[in-house]
Amino acid sequence: MADQYLLSIDNGTQSVRALLFDLNGNLAAKSQIHLQAYFSEHPGWAEHDADGYWDAVKAACQQLWRSTDIPRSAIKGVAVTTQRGTVINLDRDGNPLRPAITWLDQRRVGKQRPLSWWWRAAFKAARVEGTIEYFRREAEINWIAEQQPDIWAKTYKYVLLSGFLNYRLCGLHVDSTGSQVAYLPFDYKRHQWAGRRDWKWQALQVRPDMLPELAEPGTVIGAITASAAAATGIPEGTPLVAAAADKACEVIGAGSLEPHIACLSYGTTATINTTSKKYVEVTPFIPPYPAAVPGAYSTEVQIFRGYWMVNWFKEQFGHLEKMAGAEQGMAPEAMFDQLVNEVPPGSMGLMLQPYWSPGIRIPGPEAKGAMIGFGDVHTRAHMYRSILEGLAYALREGKERIEKRSGVAVTQLRIAGGGSQSDAAMQLTADIFGLPAARAHVYETSGLGAAIAIAAGLGLHKDFDTATRAMTRPGRVFYPIPANQKIYDQLYRCVYLNMYKQLQPLYQQIADITGYPERL
Repeated sequence: MADQYLLSIDNGTQSVRALLFDLNGNLAAKSQIHLQAYFSEHPGWAEHDADGYWDAVKAACQQLWRSTDIPRSAIKGVAVTTQRGTVINLDRDGNPLRPAITWLDQRRVGKQRPLSWWWRAAFKAARVEGTIEYFRREAEINWIAEQQPDIWAKTYKYVLLSGFLNYRLCGLHVDSTGSQVAYLPFDYKRHQWAGRRDWKWQALQVRPDMLPELAEPGTVIGAITASAAAATGIPEGTPLVAAAADKACEVIGAGSLEPHIACLSYGTTATINTTSKKYVEVTPFIPPYPAAVPGAYSTEVQIFRGYWMVNWFKEQFGHLEKMAGAEQGMAPEAMFDQLVNEVPPGSMGLMLQPYWSPGIRIPGPEAKGAMIGFGDVHTRAHMYRSILEGLAYALREGKERIEKRSGVAVTQLRIAGGGSQSDAAMQLTADIFGLPAARAHVYETSGLGAAIAIAAGLGLHKDFDTATRAMTRPGRVFYPIPANQKIYDQLYRCVYLNMYKQLQPLYQQIADITGYPERL
């Protein structure tokens, strides 16, 4: 085992990392290439040069070899995990036809032609007409087909970023079922492309032959080609294994393999996930995402802007902490933890509802963020703590929805993502949930999840269960402080749970008057 290593390529929103793990889940070497998150030619657009992603992968791999003495011959397999929902149009030669549309993009297509009358009747009876129309108008497929018909006519394959990188590495149009989180004709219950009579083929202007082949996580989908080896330095012929999207990999990389262990991801999008073999719609008619384990589901609740709000605060109001950190030789995160610790639990009554972006059903498309309870005692520190508390309240509400729909009580928490590095955030999470909160043993949990897929797929560990248990373990554990837990529980039950229903009519009036968010 000492001379066997697994290479994970993790293409996130902010950077590309090349990561080497051993079979015990230890991070042996790492390189990172930072990305421009996106460029925007029009308000609301968020695009990225598709070949730029591949260039960053090549640079990250080459940098990795320069930073370690581990021989490349010790690399037993490679897997790709990427940001979700970023799409790329490819021509017959596998070249991008236009920039990638990233998951942050907010463009919408115009009103679409009606679906067949039987589908319209079924959706009306289920009261999900708005959800279906939202799906159609948000789908990048429909926008490109309508607004750039010449590009659409030349499109041979329409793939996610994961499928694009897999193609660059092995020369085959194949992607993992665990990566299919986007506006695509995917059957989330059976983990395959939708059947030919499924409504999604009417809702989306795409043909079956334009989509890649699908493989379960852990499947060997190809081998590193000679051209990819020359570009990346990965040995030619190294097996390429299907992994899953970054959030799904993060869940198993944090050790959340059973439905009673929840993984909280404090990233750009904040999420709470459990892994289940049972198909459970936490929000009715909104399917669970595919897990990074074959045949399993991620029962996810997400706060779309999540820890983006934390970065927003730091950019808008955190200049003093950044300057002080630089002067004292301390990381800005340590300075912000000091800011949080200046304020008592509950932020002296300042409460935040973190709906900085509208939802689909819970919350609805009219939703907005809110901060209530201001008084003359409140400072920037109170605002910052209330943001962290509001995110934890929202994720606790997600936990309770998951428990209600699944029938399984969550008894353990694993915390991953950038926000997990804050001790203050970890402690208030434990206090708000009333549960021990364990930081993952390594920060690179999504990369570790991809490495688990390699180990299980190549038989280096017996199966996913064995690989996950061998390669993950809790890091530092934060336990609830009873006095804090009591305050938070009262604020959560008496105030937070009532905020949305009380403010919802006002949100709708704001939308009606200002036109934002646009009504369907």
